[in-house]
Amino acid sequence: MMERVATDPSTQNSDKPRRSRRTRMSGAERREQLLEIGRTLFASKGFEGTSVEEIASRAGVSKPVVYEHFGGKEGLYAVVVDREMRQLLSMVTSSLTAGHPRELLEQAAFALLDYIEEHTDGFRILVRDSPVAQSTGSFASLISDIATQVEDILGREFKNRGFDAKLAPLYAQALVGMVALTGQWWLDVRKPKKAEVAAHLVNLAWHGLDGMEPKPRLIGHRKS
Repeated sequence: MMERVATDPSTQNSDKPRRSRRTRMSGAERREQLLEIGRTLFASKGFEGTSVEEIASRAGVSKPVVYEHFGGKEGLYAVVVDREMRQLLSMVTSSLTAGHPRELLEQAAFALLDYIEEHTDGFRILVRDSPVAQSTGSFASLISDIATQVEDILGREFKNRGFDAKLAPLYAQALVGMVALTGQWWLDVRKPKKAEVAAHLVNLAWHGLDGMEPKPRLIGHRKS
């Protein structure tokens, strides 16, 4: 008579549960995963070069999951852009703490260069042209928002120097645009070092403001 071997029910078919057991993400976790994957792909391939199929494949889900969370590639892209714009604006706004105008210019320059260095993928996405109509804005509107933070600083300085404070918005756009375009160039070359780039930007901006004429005039033939 064969001896019956006692078995522990908990060990029976132990391989099957292991194969079928998967850690399911919550809705919020899945959304964050898709955003990170989309952010990486949009930075490297651009909006047109990125497909819902590739986003879904990298996330290990089906295409309907992407549509469920964002309504499509456009919706995902808009959320990514909005997050990056908020991040950059926050870094610039929180950096402006100094009292002296020149140091404020330094802080603004460093804030943008810090963002480029620490959030490279995000900056690449912001400066890319995209055919997508977005309510979240564009890089140009972002620069305009940052310039608004600088307007008050320049306005006070203009008043102190006897200049027309109404022109502060124009100069704010010019200064922030200069830093942003230089930052876009620096993104690829990464030299000279960040502090040296900031120093040269502030050198041009500050000494340009320092030697400004209250009523500049054109010296060429064209007057309008």
